[in-house]
Amino acid sequence: MKAVDNKFGLWTLTWPIFIEVFLQTLLGTVDTIMVSRISDDAVAVVGLAGQLFGALTTLFMTIAGGAGILIAQKIGAKRGEDARTIAIMGLTVSSVIGFGISILLYTQPRALAHMLHLSDDLLPLWDVYVSYFGGGMFLAAMTAALSTAIRNTGNTKAPMFIGIAMNVIHIGMNYVLIFGMFGFPEWGLFGVSVSGNVSRLLAVMFLFYVFIHSFERKIRFADLRIFNLKLFKEIIRIGWPLGLNMSGWVLSQLAIYAFLAILGAMELATRTYLNTLESFCFMLGYAFALAIQIQVAHLYGAAKTREAYQGAFRALYIGLAVVTANALLLLLVGKYLLSLFTTDPEILALGHSLLVLNLILQPAKMLNMAINNALNAVGDTRYTMVTALVSMSVIATGCSYWLGIHAGWGLIGIYCCMITDEVVRGIVVLRRWKGQKYLRRAEVPLSREPSSNLHQTFMPSS
Repeated sequence: MKAVDNKFGLWTLTWPIFIEVFLQTLLGTVDTIMVSRISDDAVAVVGLAGQLFGALTTLFMTIAGGAGILIAQKIGAKRGEDARTIAIMGLTVSSVIGFGISILLYTQPRALAHMLHLSDDLLPLWDVYVSYFGGGMFLAAMTAALSTAIRNTGNTKAPMFIGIAMNVIHIGMNYVLIFGMFGFPEWGLFGVSVSGNVSRLLAVMFLFYVFIHSFERKIRFADLRIFNLKLFKEIIRIGWPLGLNMSGWVLSQLAIYAFLAILGAMELATRTYLNTLESFCFMLGYAFALAIQIQVAHLYGAAKTREAYQGAFRALYIGLAVVTANALLLLLVGKYLLSLFTTDPEILALGHSLLVLNLILQPAKMLNMAINNALNAVGDTRYTMVTALVSMSVIATGCSYWLGIHAGWGLIGIYCCMITDEVVRGIVVLRRWKGQKYLRRAEVPLSREPSSNLHQTFMPSS
């Protein structure tokens, strides 16, 4: 018998995720370029609003993420009805949270702008974008819940195809509505909001169709009223540390961007350009990390602890090879790619220095993310949360200010702190995974069965 069901195989899970992320990143870059044709102010508003949306997204991703892990676990344990119930609750609760966020963004854009110290000259653009694009945040919540649930049933292809279509429609509508093509009005940033919400609505419709057919028993509209308190507590138990972890990361990134703003426009622009290039560099590693979370959760639910333990390392080794090769390639062609964004010699020189450091940063991120996701998959989310919050607060944020601002190392110093944060967290979670605390716990019920021989096949701690 195969150790892993075919649809939960590492490559089977990984390649659709990679294609989806790659095209989303590519189209996101195109989207940014198109918005830049409106004005630099429009880009600034979209960038800052994106950080705000990212922070608020963690509220419903807490539920969607916890539900996704449990869906894979329950399917692995042959408890399909529980997986179905969890998926329904993940959708309904995430949607309710999304509606609350939408109301906040639609009614209070000006209050949020003042909280973020946005300059007065950007307020008109901010009001339009946050009110209308942010007002559709409930669609983002539904998309996240639906796609996460579907992926964790082992079907990563459907979210890929739908995600691709959604982004193509968004870019096409941007072109028409931003610039007023084919007789349509020239709506500028409002057009971006309209195209974004229309594409998200279409994505929700198609994802929902796949969602209701993703389990052994078809989900009907009446089933959306289902609420199982015991299973919901399981979602919260796994999900709330994930939410705090994501919130900590978002706040850390906001703080680092604030430090960059102190350094000046050149450093802020350089980091923005490097962030785009690094996204392309790491996306295949990210796909492996997300795939291993789904696979390990499924194996953990099936009590195949040896396969889960070994599978995380297999994905890690492949991911390390891939991201290291990508980082080296990016270093070789980085100056040319940076020249597509800017001709400023200072930015080009600083960017090339950061690409050298990127050779260390990307493997460190791969180690941290792969093993961190493996621990999350078995339910060890509190440990990863504490580890992340401490390291991001002290090293990524605190040391970045000390070394980058106070000591005068600038963006190079901040990058060194980012690398140190990833390395420290990677080493800590690796030691935790090797200790196999949750994997051993999963075997306790089965080890009591007379016919069980799992103690003979379990991978000993390294």
